[in-house]
Amino acid sequence: MEKLEELIDRIKKLEKELAVEIQKKEEEFFYTIQGRKVLFEKEIRRRHQQYATRLAPYLATATLFNLVTAPVIWSCLLPALLLDLTVTIYHAVCFTVYGIPKVRRSDYIVVDRHALRYLNPIEKINCAYCGYFNGLIAYVQEIAARTEQYWCPIKHARKIAAIHNRYAKFLEYGDAEGYRKRLERLRHDFADLNEEG
Repeated sequence: MEKLEELIDRIKKLEKELAVEIQKKEEEFFYTIQGRKVLFEKEIRRRHQQYATRLAPYLATATLFNLVTAPVIWSCLLPALLLDLTVTIYHAVCFTVYGIPKVRRSDYIVVDRHALRYLNPIEKINCAYCGYFNGLIAYVQEIAARTEQYWCPIKHARKIAAIHNRYAKFLEYGDAEGYRKRLERLRHDFADLNEEG
């Protein structure tokens, strides 16, 4: 258990270090972040505009496979919106009732690449879609992880492909005594979220 918690802590520290390195790119690519807006210097905006591909050449160079599969990709939007609505309602109601700290949606769903001037309208729409969809999956995963900690904080016996950030707190598979003794405490053990802000 201690080893797993230690590994999770190291991963969190590395993620924070990665975020710092990503922020350093602001200087390299001449932009600043003010609130939720990303602002480029005027000269950089002008240069970006020069790299934009006009729609006709963009569509002319698109592969047939890309054109044919685009509607399939976009058909996922309606189920994604329904998932978003359903999970957001669940989150608002059940997290309030259970006393689980709320997940800040804006920390996960970030749509900002559409403001890049070197993207044409189709690329901007595609980037907005990807930012929304991938952010939505991360948002849903965090809500699910906190829910799992509340209802069934037990590790799996078999190897799983992805471990969410709440998993280290979970009880060992087969630890019946620990489950009965620690379940109620684990249901409310979200102090680390307060530390992260």
